[in-house]
Amino acid sequence: MNISREITKVWLKKWDSGKVLILIGPRQVGKTTLIKSLCEKEGNYLFINGDNPDDRLQLENADENKLRNLIGNYKTVFFDEAQRIPNIGLLLKIIHDQINGVRILVSGSSALEIANSIIEPLTGRKWEYNLFPLSWNELKCHFGYLQNQKNIPNYLIYGTYPEVITNPTEAENVLKQIAGSYLYKDLLQYRGIRKPEVLDKLLLALALQLGSEVNYNELSRTVGVDRATIEQYISLLEKAIVIFRVNPLSRNIRNEINTSRKIYFYDNGIRNAIIGNFKTLELRQDLGALWENYMISERIKTLNYRKWHGRTYFWRTYQQQEIDWIEEIDAAFSAFEFKWNSKKYNKKFPSTFLENYPIHKTLVVTPNNADEFLSL
Repeated sequence: MNISREITKVWLKKWDSGKVLILIGPRQVGKTTLIKSLCEKEGNYLFINGDNPDDRLQLENADENKLRNLIGNYKTVFFDEAQRIPNIGLLLKIIHDQINGVRILVSGSSALEIANSIIEPLTGRKWEYNLFPLSWNELKCHFGYLQNQKNIPNYLIYGTYPEVITNPTEAENVLKQIAGSYLYKDLLQYRGIRKPEVLDKLLLALALQLGSEVNYNELSRTVGVDRATIEQYISLLEKAIVIFRVNPLSRNIRNEINTSRKIYFYDNGIRNAIIGNFKTLELRQDLGALWENYMISERIKTLNYRKWHGRTYFWRTYQQQEIDWIEEIDAAFSAFEFKWNSKKYNKKFPSTFLENYPIHKTLVVTPNNADEFLSL
């Protein structure tokens, strides 16, 4: 099953730009498959695997002459899992600046080491993109609109990692493997993670609070570590592209909450694997949270692939008025609520919000109009 990725067209436009092309995303989302497929259309290319100790050894203390010998006549070089290669940023800079006519492609599983080791040395020399689990639009293009709508319950439970979609009978085992090893491989090797058991407890606590406001002091008590450690580990999980934070919108309207955060998972299947719950939707108590997480994570993908430049928030007051998702761009606000069962709910957006913010659009997002929301 070959599912086309949205980022492919963007990459091909930059293919011969003369700059380093960098693709960052969690493990197992298809970075290697995508880049290899593009390379194979060009013909011969040099593949260097950062997870392979032998490949890393070949690059140890490499200067310009050694790099020239390694690259030889290849016109394309693909560094996979580049964050595992020592001094990779400097090596890429040397190739880009000193060895003419070489197309450089790079993948990385997280922003943990990428930012310092690759991005900074390549200032002005690179194009950087993100790749996520399969998006709504990618799946719609592959399955068609009607089948994609029918698949929504599976997406809420098992998420959209490529292997989950292509091998659905093994979805639970695939997700348990990813959540148990691949996803955190770079985290556990990172110098900031000294207590893997704390990471497990924190992820479970965050997964159980899906869609709710997160209090760091409460998490500190639940997990049994200080608040500073909680903040550090959440930041690392963000950089590993496991979770993302949403901040509250507060522009000094009386009684707006401005101190809490919401935390979502990039993939529903990973979240469900962490709590060990793959029950069908009819048997779940967290259906609303699953729908909210799925829609917001899909919207994040859409906005990221479009290189959207606005800001996103949630909104709540001490009087329990709330809005799940808000997008601000060019001084206008769009507000969205996520409801699985539209028949049971007639949403009116709070007048406090509508009267104090310039409104572009409001929408209650249900399975019936999910495609409209994700196409905005």
